[in-house]
Amino acid sequence: MKTFKKSPWSSAGPIYVAAAAFVGGVLIFPATASGMVLAGMSSFCGWAISKMFWPKQLVELEDTSKNPTPAPEPEKQEEKKPEPDPGIKKRPRTGDASIDALLDEEEKAIAEMRRLDKAIEDEKVSGQIIHLEEVTTKIVNFIVENPSKKGQVRKFFNYYLPTTLKLLNAYDRMDETGISGMNIDGTKGKVEEMMDTSLAAFDKQLDALYADDALDISAEIKVMEGMLAQEGLKDDAITGLR
Repeated sequence: MKTFKKSPWSSAGPIYVAAAAFVGGVLIFPATASGMVLAGMSSFCGWAISKMFWPKQLVELEDTSKNPTPAPEPEKQEEKKPEPDPGIKKRPRTGDASIDALLDEEEKAIAEMRRLDKAIEDEKVSGQIIHLEEVTTKIVNFIVENPSKKGQVRKFFNYYLPTTLKLLNAYDRMDETGISGMNIDGTKGKVEEMMDTSLAAFDKQLDALYADDALDISAEIKVMEGMLAQEGLKDDAITGLR
C-alpha cells in the first residue's frame, strides 16, 4: 500500500528566498567588505525565516510498517513413531493403574522376547524364550482375573523378568560376534543354565498363584466326601468314589 508522507527535506523555495535577499543586500548596502557581510547576513536571515514557514515537500512513499511480510515458517518434520509389533495383541486396559502398568510391562517384555528369538539362532535358547513368553502371559492373565493377587508378582516384574531379559541381551551380543572363545562360550553356557533355573522358578511362581484355589478345591472335595459318606453313597458304584 502506498501513502503520502512528509519528506525530511524541504523544497527549494527557501534557497530562492536566500538568493533574492543576497542580491537585494548587494544593491542596498555599499560595495565594501562590510556591505558584503551585511548582504550575506540578510541572505541567511531570509533563508532561515522562510524555512520555518515554508511547507514540507510531500513525496509518495511505500509504507510497509503496517503490513510487514511474514517470514516463512520452517517446515515441521513429523516424528517417526516406532510401529507396534502386529503380532502382539493389545490387551484392553482395566482402569486399575497398577494392573494397566503391568500390561504395559508385559507388552514391552514380549516385544523384546520376540526380537531376541529372531536374533538368536540357538534352538535351545529359542525354546527357552518361547517358554518365558508363555509363562509371562499366563501370569498376567491370572492377575487380570484376580487383581487382589497382584502383590504376589511384584518382584517377578520388577526384578526377575527384566534381569532375565538382560541376560538374554548379553547372550545376543556375544552371539553376534560369530566367534568362539573361552569367555564368550563360557558366558553363553552360563546364561543357558541360568535360563533353565529361571524358567523353573517362573513356573513355580505361576503354580503359587493357584495355591488358594487348590486349598478351596481340596476343602470342597472333603465336604463332598463327608456328605456322600453320611448318605451312604461314598462306596456307590455309580459315583465310583472310595
